Amino acid sequence: MKERSKIQKFKDFIALPLRAVALFEVNKWGLTSTQAERFEYAAKEVRGHCLDIGCGKYNLFVQKYLNGNGVGVDVFPYEGLTEKNVVASLENFPFPNRSFDSVTFIASLNHVPKELRDKELAESNRCLNPGGNVVVTMPCAFAGVLIHKIVAAYDSVFSTHYDVDSVRGMHEDEDYYLPDAEIIERLKRAGFRDITKKYFWTQWGMNHAFIGWKK
Repeated sequence: MKERSKIQKFKDFIALPLRAVALFEVNKWGLTSTQAERFEYAAKEVRGHCLDIGCGKYNLFVQKYLNGNGVGVDVFPYEGLTEKNVVASLENFPFPNRSFDSVTFIASLNHVPKELRDKELAESNRCLNPGGNVVVTMPCAFAGVLIHKIVAAYDSVFSTHYDVDSVRGMHEDEDYYLPDAEIIERLKRAGFRDITKKYFWTQWGMNHAFIGWKK
């Protein structure tokens, strides 16, 4: 995907409140959807063949933002996914060791039940080539909770299905967001090193990414 121009990024920055509450999943009104924006930031960190964990509807990140260079997996059969995308468990990935150059968790690690997060991150490390990286995007506490509540309320009033978490049902051990300290500690336990944090400035720093590396 072509990166946005500086002018477009400035417009998106100014219009963040509108973009956040309008809930559009595709770009419109001359503005970039927050989902597309998040994918763009994550795609800039991908180093090659990518495993996208918790890919969601239509496997959009791999198909549209990585031009098909990777595999998206999820445990829920969202609309637009094939048998290849839907796996029985995210604790044991159906891929050999050293199969990917990058692994991404785009707003998905918080939706892994607490007791499974370390196992899933360890599996992502196993599937990575040496020198590969993991990318974890996460909203801040305010954005994570507020946006989920707004989307859920919108779906309830207008009988829409924007909230994919409500579609599949939230597990009691899922969270709307994860604290930075927990993400960093879990990445370290899974064997990732040189972990850095990068803010999404066009989302006012309320969304960010952690990037860790496999030695």
